[in-house]
Amino acid sequence: MEKLPLMEAFYTLQGEGHHRGKAAYFIRLGGCDVGCHWCDVKESWDGDKFPLVSVEAMVEEAVKFPGRLAVVTGGEPLMYNLNSLCNSLHKAGFTTNIETSGAHPLSGDWDWICFSPKKFKAPMPEIYDKAHELKIIIYNKSDFKWAESFAEKVNSKCQLFLQPEWDKREEIMPLIVDYVKENPKWQVSLQIHKYLDIP
Repeated sequence: MEKLPLMEAFYTLQGEGHHRGKAAYFIRLGGCDVGCHWCDVKESWDGDKFPLVSVEAMVEEAVKFPGRLAVVTGGEPLMYNLNSLCNSLHKAGFTTNIETSGAHPLSGDWDWICFSPKKFKAPMPEIYDKAHELKIIIYNKSDFKWAESFAEKVNSKCQLFLQPEWDKREEIMPLIVDYVKENPKWQVSLQIHKYLDIP
């Protein structure tokens, strides 16, 4: 059975984006070669630090909880082939959601793809047609123009979200509010799990 570097897995609420507020089982894989300076899980970057865990064992843990939304995140989860993990979660009755920068080839047949591009490594072209959700982290004013460059490329059904970088939220949030009012194709995404202190 295929094994993947597992940083952590936990049952909580999805705190941001389209599925915010829903009960979800998170599978966080170790390893990232994108390296955002404002990343809130920098400890995930070195995949070699984490134990290789079989897909079977991951799913066995996931089914112990009543929620059937599985969120695979990282790090950058698409550094690995995720066909087996995605298929096994589906067989166990889960709706599958991946959070990715799109910088690696897409693997797995996902029910929901959250595409969150980063400036440090360009996304692969294939992600634009596949993404269900575009989530742009706004760190400074220039990021709005950067966000629009991706909004132009994703498919017409893709939901568009602007999310303040957590440490700059007080400064950035008023700018996002004004921008969404002027550009209503966008929605605001908040990290509600941080506001509510939910792990």
